Amino acid sequence: MKRSERLVVMTHYVLDRPRELVSLPFLSEKYEAAKSSISEDLGIMNKMFRQEGIGYLETVSGAAGGVKYIPAYSKDYSHQFVHELCERLEDPARLLPGGYLFMSDILAEPDTVRTIGRLFASAFADKEIDAVMTVATKGIPLAYAVASYLNVPVVIVRRDPKVTEGSTVSINYVSGSTRKIQTMVLTKRSLAEGSKVCIIDDFMKAGGTINGMKNLLTEFNAEVAGIGVLAEAEDEEEDRVVDDYISLVQIMNVDDRDAKIEVRAGNLLNRIE
Repeated sequence: MKRSERLVVMTHYVLDRPRELVSLPFLSEKYEAAKSSISEDLGIMNKMFRQEGIGYLETVSGAAGGVKYIPAYSKDYSHQFVHELCERLEDPARLLPGGYLFMSDILAEPDTVRTIGRLFASAFADKEIDAVMTVATKGIPLAYAVASYLNVPVVIVRRDPKVTEGSTVSINYVSGSTRKIQTMVLTKRSLAEGSKVCIIDDFMKAGGTINGMKNLLTEFNAEVAGIGVLAEAEDEEEDRVVDDYISLVQIMNVDDRDAKIEVRAGNLLNRIE
């Protein structure tokens, strides 16, 4: 196999396995090339990943070492995407009765959702994460996008138990915005005890739902490794019950009378190096 051909297939192999350790001897045997040649190939790949702003190869030394592909976006591209997203969300046509915003079209665009997933994965690149958790239903596409780049499973919390999921753990929690008592459940088989979990949601007001998921995780002796939300309502900041989180955008003001929406970048950009 020529080097050009080997670089193509190796790149494809590594990109398909984000954050998975791939050993040098394995690549050498798989592509029938000397370790020195494979090492040079990985150097070329790492250089181009960084140059194109799509991540980097992390080297793990030792007998069981190798490389891990860490997905990430460059800061310039991240800023560009977030500001374009803010402009889209400021479209007055998105206004719904009650001061809500229509966002379902964004969550239905595969390319947009993949980009959001990589952005969150970039922000959580330094975290050890075993699973991504979300609550049904609108957060599910985002959770799968993030999980695909973190290379971990998705855990879905539901409002009502499903017969097909077996025994479950349920808790009652107080909704942060309505102050009503609600219930959420999680099947016992979906999450290993002691897992480090990243919580992902599409929208956060006061944070009651996310706080409920945090409380549910304590029933599994699990640890919250990070919290990410696509959009947060800035006017709910005083009543917010969650303070350690990352947001992609902030909904600063929604004026349905004058048909005006103000959206700003969230704090996620500050976490991306």
